[in-house]
Amino acid sequence: MRFKSFLFLFAAILALTSCVSTKQMSYLQQYDEKVDSIIQVQRLRKPYRIQTGDLLSIRVKALDQDIVGMFNPIGSENPNATTEEAVYFDGFTVDDHGNIRVPTMGEINVLGYTEKEVREKIEKKLLDEYFREEANIFVTVKLAGIRYTTLGEIGQGTQVIYKDQVTIMEAIANAGGIEEYGDRENVQIIRQYPQGEEVHTIDVTNIKAMASPYYYIQPNDMIVVNPLPQKALGFGTTGLGVFTTVFSAITVITSAILLATR
Repeated sequence: MRFKSFLFLFAAILALTSCVSTKQMSYLQQYDEKVDSIIQVQRLRKPYRIQTGDLLSIRVKALDQDIVGMFNPIGSENPNATTEEAVYFDGFTVDDHGNIRVPTMGEINVLGYTEKEVREKIEKKLLDEYFREEANIFVTVKLAGIRYTTLGEIGQGTQVIYKDQVTIMEAIANAGGIEEYGDRENVQIIRQYPQGEEVHTIDVTNIKAMASPYYYIQPNDMIVVNPLPQKALGFGTTGLGVFTTVFSAITVITSAILLATR
């Protein structure tokens, strides 16, 4: 009798300690703190500087569009192409030397520049070598979407979001969210830098994540969500699920012991 009571007590304790808590599964919790100052911090985000492998979309416009047609990708060879396909074929990829090849203008170095600085550089080159002020040249330069990869306890694959800024929360939502066994407190972001790759972590259960320098993702980021220990142990996510699993295991063991001692 005492043995059975001990087993039930052990199962109850294990159920309470092995299940995934609400805190581990909730996003951006406040913990009774004021968040006004935190929300302001994210607006101090530094502008992204272009790296090798980035894909840029560049368009040149003027009062007479025919005179700038030679600077723009044709874009009409495959009218049935999707937006992503069109950007891939008509965009400008930054090569290993940090250059892009623009029709007629040739190679232009963009490594380490912001979108605004690249736009100003192209505008200056056009006005210096090809047009006068009266042509009213208008240049737009944008990253051709923010591409990132997700691995682990999250929808896996390569994702593209066509926005200028994408937060880690938007990236997670776009990938289908973190699964129940995913470690939301230690989401890893593998980011590319000129000197190589670095691994950063962010706790998306805490609203202070909004103040993190990694709250906004960058092109070519890899987001990795590792599993919680509960997954390796094979327990359920709720107390009832854990208790049921443990109770079933204990019942089998007890039955085996009773049969062996008869």
